[in-house]
Amino acid sequence: MKLLVLLLLAFCALCGPSVASAQAQRVNRCTNAQGQTVFTDRSCDAVGATARMPAGNASVGNTGIYRAGCARRLSELTGQIRDAVSLQDVNRLSSIYLWGNVSNAAANQIIGRLESVVQRPLIDIAPVYPETDAPLPPPPPNPDATLVEAVEAAAPPAGRPRPIGLRLEQTLGSTATPARTVFGLRRQYGCFWITL
Repeated sequence: MKLLVLLLLAFCALCGPSVASAQAQRVNRCTNAQGQTVFTDRSCDAVGATARMPAGNASVGNTGIYRAGCARRLSELTGQIRDAVSLQDVNRLSSIYLWGNVSNAAANQIIGRLESVVQRPLIDIAPVYPETDAPLPPPPPNPDATLVEAVEAAAPPAGRPRPIGLRLEQTLGSTATPARTVFGLRRQYGCFWITL
């Protein structure tokens, strides 16, 4: 019995690294039709499952270098803000801030404000539109006409104004006390950026 164990140990010592690395390369992580994780040395299709990468663990702060693409649409920018706040990662939020012509003292203040934003729970992100000074339309000449019909008749339909900012609706800590932050929007280098 001892001789058999010694022979097995000697064989493992001679072949150990190459056999272990070959076996490690063949293990696939798959998801079956019931949503369960299956580990196999065959292809995922062979066991009736689909290939899947291991899910990354979301951690708070210090998540390493974050390289998001340039936000070319407003929806991409709001998604990046939502991700930064949900992960409480001030580095992600600062990566979409327009830092041009900001002094060191101002940058420290901005980082402090961004840090406070990512620490608060996020409720909503809403666009901010410019205020228009257009007067209300005159009352409708026809008593049976509605105000909406009068507006449509008086002026041609105008294009929807572009947002000039994003308003973050949050709460202070675990309370119901509302907190609001308004980021200005700038378009530069073909991308959307936030400013304070």
